[in-house]
Amino acid sequence: MFSLFGVSVLILMFIASSVKIIKQYERGVIFTLGKYTTTYSEGIKLVIPFLQTMDRVDIRIVALDVPPQDIITKDNVSITVNAVVMYRVMEAEKAIIKVEGYHYNTSLMAQTTLREILGKSELDELLAEQEKINPLIQAVLDRHTDPWGIKVTSVAIKHVDLPDEMKRAMAKQAEAERERRAKIINAEGELQASVKLLEAAQMMGKHPVSLQLRYLQTLKEIAAENNSTTIFPIPMDLFEPFKKIADALPPTKKET
Repeated sequence: MFSLFGVSVLILMFIASSVKIIKQYERGVIFTLGKYTTTYSEGIKLVIPFLQTMDRVDIRIVALDVPPQDIITKDNVSITVNAVVMYRVMEAEKAIIKVEGYHYNTSLMAQTTLREILGKSELDELLAEQEKINPLIQAVLDRHTDPWGIKVTSVAIKHVDLPDEMKRAMAKQAEAERERRAKIINAEGELQASVKLLEAAQMMGKHPVSLQLRYLQTLKEIAAENNSTTIFPIPMDLFEPFKKIADALPPTKKET
């Protein structure tokens, strides 16, 4: 009776140890007597103890933080750059068989690729055109990791640390650029104002009455300033209509 109970327990333990539950985001790489046999997807699977082993592989997208890298750009500027790499395992058996520690090796390859690509770029290009550099790093890194069954989905440069003297030089350059733009805007404003003044002068030359109206408007603006005494010249053009009326009247006879 005892031996039968012991055998039953051993059988149950054997079955329990052979049953494996693989989650939906995992893949199980099966080796039989040390040789790759198959790859299990999610669900309940049987693995024969002592004969078969299973390595679990997470196939979700992984965010890999690339450590800061000291890089000398194409124009001989020393900078420190770090980035983030997003990748996922597409073929679990390759990630297990082709490389030892695919996460660690992907990190090393990302560091090497980052130094290689950015070392061929100038500083201005690195700061202003990261949307072009990031896909280039991704393509090169993906080409290196493809034999491992790993797909690099994206690469993004997180931070570019510049030397202090370079920061000061760039600040001065930015200030000079702002001053240049301000002077250009002022010059364009003066040019536009001079064109409008010229047009106004030509219009007033064609219509002298408009000059008189402008003069009266100016007097109104001066009077609104609450000055106690206002001295202003009176242009002779204001009396021109009255002079014409007087000239049109018949001459008066002198008394004898």
